Amino acid sequence: MQLDSGAVAEGRITRVTDFGAFIQFENGETGLVHISQIAHSFVRNIHDHVHEGDTIEVKVLGRDERGRLDLSIKELLEEPEEIPRPRAIGRQSPQFEAKLRSFMRDAKERGPGAIGAGKKGSSSTSTKRKK
Repeated sequence: MQLDSGAVAEGRITRVTDFGAFIQFENGETGLVHISQIAHSFVRNIHDHVHEGDTIEVKVLGRDERGRLDLSIKELLEEPEEIPRPRAIGRQSPQFEAKLRSFMRDAKERGPGAIGAGKKGSSSTSTKRKK
């Protein structure tokens, strides 16, 4: 069985990593489903979607410059009307917000050239030029 770009084939997941899942086919070839090709929604943990030993259907996207198979599960799934977004991080504590405002205000008052000012030899203008 030749696995060309656009082909749909069934394979077994042989290994799951943080960046994707390796799929082995009946003909002995192995390919990678990158984590971005698992689902239409954001995949925080690949283990929530696939497991080693599962048999799944994938679409062959093509081959990379080294001849390795580039695969997708997402291409076979129906695209949702609205893709769910990752949950937003809530507001920080009021103490953190106050400290951040104070820091930003102080930095603004010091001005853009204030970093390292006052330290001997830290300014590039203190370098003497030879004539």
